[in-house]
Amino acid sequence: MLFVVRFFFALGNTLCFIVNTLVNLLLPRKLPDYPPIQDALLLKSVGELVVELRQKKITAQQLVQAYIARIQAVNGSLNAVLDDRFEQALKEAEHADSLIAKANDEQLVALFGRYPLLGIPFTVKESAGVKGLSFVVGNIYRKNLKCERDNDIVQRLRSAGCIPLLVSANPEFCMSYETNSKMYGKCRNPYDLNRVSGGSSGGEGALNGAGASVFGFGSDIGGSIRLPSMFCGVFGHKPTGGLVSIKGSFPYSDDPTFAQYLASGPITRFAKDLPILMQVMAGEDAKKLKFDEPVQLKNIKIYYAYGFEGFAAFMHQPTDFDIRLAITRAVKCFQKGGLTTEQIKLEKFVHAREIGLSALAELKGLPSITNEAKPEISKLIWELILSLFGQSVHNRDAIIMEWIRTKKIYLNDEEAAEFRAERETVKEELVKMLGNNGVLILPTFPTSAFSFHTSTLNLVGVDLMLMFNILGFPATHVPMGLDHRGLPIGFQVVAAPYQDKLCLQIAAELEGAFGGWVPPLQHDIKT
Repeated sequence: MLFVVRFFFALGNTLCFIVNTLVNLLLPRKLPDYPPIQDALLLKSVGELVVELRQKKITAQQLVQAYIARIQAVNGSLNAVLDDRFEQALKEAEHADSLIAKANDEQLVALFGRYPLLGIPFTVKESAGVKGLSFVVGNIYRKNLKCERDNDIVQRLRSAGCIPLLVSANPEFCMSYETNSKMYGKCRNPYDLNRVSGGSSGGEGALNGAGASVFGFGSDIGGSIRLPSMFCGVFGHKPTGGLVSIKGSFPYSDDPTFAQYLASGPITRFAKDLPILMQVMAGEDAKKLKFDEPVQLKNIKIYYAYGFEGFAAFMHQPTDFDIRLAITRAVKCFQKGGLTTEQIKLEKFVHAREIGLSALAELKGLPSITNEAKPEISKLIWELILSLFGQSVHNRDAIIMEWIRTKKIYLNDEEAAEFRAERETVKEELVKMLGNNGVLILPTFPTSAFSFHTSTLNLVGVDLMLMFNILGFPATHVPMGLDHRGLPIGFQVVAAPYQDKLCLQIAAELEGAFGGWVPPLQHDIKT
């Protein structure tokens, strides 16, 4: 059975390479038709905005209104917003302003001590859940469903003074690298409207990339924060497994391993905001990250890899030259800074795709896209056939992922047990290699944003993202400029469990050295 599956992986890799190559040669670039950023307020980080709010240089109402205006300016092109709460957000901003206005200097210290992000607006992936807003998650059987309560982290952010503005687009049940649902259509890439924004946090990637969100809140079980961050040119952090609550998210499972695999985390244009946001999102568990015990940059060891080599390269997608060059530039930068660097081979990850997918197949209690407790394989096959002609009510990738989860077409019990053991071996070896001062730099995804309707083939690129969900390691996507097609590129920085601060520290260093987010359009600031 495994031989057959690997044959199809190899075939998929070949077809994916051919299709992506043809698309890159033949698909014209559709430049953004929304306006550039004209308000300097939209170019400030969370940290800067908090300072200006506290100093009463700006008001929360000004800030919220600026972002509402920007969202409205770009969403007609991007199709990233599913439901909004703009009127309520403005009222909450007015309340925040009243608290700030009547406080003296001493009271302001106490006020921002209690509400460290008071007046800061943010956007949320629909599947995360905001009370009163859409909770359909692209599924016909959930049509018109509204969320009954805030996700745990949305509650936590609100308690810190943040103001949710909207919920953004995601594919059906978050099971695709392309945010393009039957119910809501295509969420477009802010750099090229003919290409995808990634998935499954594609709406968050698009809004943040276009400068239409202070920060976004997404989730990641196989790259769903990191891939949209890469395709849309921003930073995205997948925390250590189990660190940040996923209660209130959809889909959800009572299987305890599910909470280790699915991670909630921030998406932002500014690396320096990531530690601030993680402190709030992790709540009491933030102490596990030991942000108060910084590691000196010179003591961090950099391991890096460009992709797979030898026979394994036939089973995995080749890494684009521009991404390989970005890794080289980063490594040379750290070498000049006196850091120890070491290139490694990805022999440990040769079965990453099999390990990851077999782990997902073991999960229990996940809901079905068909709204049935145990859908018949014959029904999934029929829906898959219909999807090839655009006639299914479901997205093709969601059908395929549900089919894989049944294990009936993937691995037998003996093979699954072997990969379970290999998973633990790989985890032990990586923890030993990285220790408490090592990071691993490697591609987030082999290529920049692909075109619509090719995500099924591009699922073969899942391995180096999914693997770190299954192992529970933190990983941060770092933008490193644009490729020769004008599309964002970058890579992920991985550390041992609970060493998130190393990922964030390296991300901040690279932002300082290479500039981080590159806007899709040159700013036209009105003074």
